[in-house]
Amino acid sequence: MKKHSPTNPRRRFLGQAAALGAVGAAGTGWVGQALAQGAADLAPYTRAKINWKQVEGESISVAVIPASYFDNLISLLPQFEALTGIKVRAEKVPPGQIRQKAMLDLSSKTATYATHAADPMYYPLYVSNKWVEPLDKYLNDASLTDPAWFNYADILKAWREADSVDGKPYGIPYDGEVTVQVYRKDLYAAKGLKPADTYDQLVSNAKALNDPANRTYGLAMRGFSGAGQNMYIYPSLFRGFGGDWFQNKTLVVNSPEAVKALEWYVSTLTQYAPPAVRNWNWPDIADAFSQGTVATYLDAHSSAAVITNPEKSKVVGKIAYARWPKGPNGKRVTSIWNWGFPINAALTEKQKKATWLFISWAASAETQARTSWKFDGPAKRSGLNRVSLWKSPEFAEAMKGAGDNFIPAALESLEQDTDVEWRPRVPQWPAVGETMATAIQSALVGQKKPKEALDEAQARIAQIMKG
Repeated sequence: MKKHSPTNPRRRFLGQAAALGAVGAAGTGWVGQALAQGAADLAPYTRAKINWKQVEGESISVAVIPASYFDNLISLLPQFEALTGIKVRAEKVPPGQIRQKAMLDLSSKTATYATHAADPMYYPLYVSNKWVEPLDKYLNDASLTDPAWFNYADILKAWREADSVDGKPYGIPYDGEVTVQVYRKDLYAAKGLKPADTYDQLVSNAKALNDPANRTYGLAMRGFSGAGQNMYIYPSLFRGFGGDWFQNKTLVVNSPEAVKALEWYVSTLTQYAPPAVRNWNWPDIADAFSQGTVATYLDAHSSAAVITNPEKSKVVGKIAYARWPKGPNGKRVTSIWNWGFPINAALTEKQKKATWLFISWAASAETQARTSWKFDGPAKRSGLNRVSLWKSPEFAEAMKGAGDNFIPAALESLEQDTDVEWRPRVPQWPAVGETMATAIQSALVGQKKPKEALDEAQARIAQIMKG
């Protein structure tokens, strides 16, 4: 594989600055070399037919979560600042707080954050309050976007749609994930099993592999209560059972399909999962799988980084992936999760332009590659936003340690199994999601029967939707 030039830009730019400062002592050769290297770094961006320096001198603040895929981006900020003359202050905010901080900033119009890592379920709320800018005007402005260079259509369609409302984009996806089936190929081979194609086969495999006496459990799915926890898994099951969130424009969460989906979730985890799974988040599942106590799980493809870590995992080389199994209605339904960047509507016009230049730089194919296989450090991003990069040989090479069928399973899921109506896309989502999560967990831990839990959730949600 072709060796890429080092991409620790902070070190390189500091080195260039030192070289420029040393001109008196060392002559002009170092200066030319430093400038040439800087120009080479920026060349893929300067091919875009726009003026990157059009709002030089502006400053913006960006809120992201503490995660390697954003750390990689932050490390490249000196390149963006050299390209545009825009200063960027990046603030790391934990996932549990970033939604609240962003909502407070947007609703109060303080414009603290020009953009932030946005949850796709929050766009209906943002848009209904006109807190964020419609981005079609930036995409269609030739002075701000070179359409051939940026190639918006190359970004995964499901993520584009998840960050849009009524067909208009309000966020540009930066990083995301897809939920897949992760399994121990050695345990499957020993029993002559194949990855499940249906929910029934998933249960059958779990039954065949379940051996609690020897600390091996057949299947795990996260059960921890939260709009982004058990309500990250249940919607896929619900849609696979043929559930529809809306009946005559009314949000309904206790339909017969909803009850069947929750009964299946409760029954399957009760019979074949570790007892503690009802309070597990994805790291707990990945850790259990890494230690060899879980044979199969359904969760994000990005957990591959944990289960393939040779310092912590006992199952490296024994891992394979497959798409979500089909539900009773014949549908496979994966998540549409991504972190995208919107533009705060309270900014000045110049700040909005500066923010758009940052977003289009971060979401560009070149920056996506520089934060993945071209990145110097060990954390090679797997949540790239572009179809072309998913299909590139360089990405395949970078991901080859993840396990068998990693890219095909994830890419086929992203292209074929996504469902924009995976969760109910309503402005009231924060309250709806938490209400559903509480109901699901009450059923998972046996406090309530699935129908009773969902009937109570329906009564609460009816009040939420009226408010």
